[in-house]
Amino acid sequence: MLFDRITINNEIFGGKPCIRDLRFPVSRLLGLLASGETKESILKSYPYLEEGDIKAALDYAACLADEQVIDLAS
Repeated sequence: MLFDRITINNEIFGGKPCIRDLRFPVSRLLGLLASGETKESILKSYPYLEEGDIKAALDYAACLADEQVIDLAS
């Protein structure tokens, strides 16, 4: 799966995955969604983001979650 909206640049946030080379890490976007923010409220608060960015972040997270199993019961 290609993630053309997710970029990794060592000069931006220490190489953490960001949205389209913006200084907006994927983890921040996912955190907003996890805390109950809606897509609409995120797009209103951050007008430089696009609906496709939110979908890409969720797809990226789903792909990462499928990569390894972490024992959370320990």
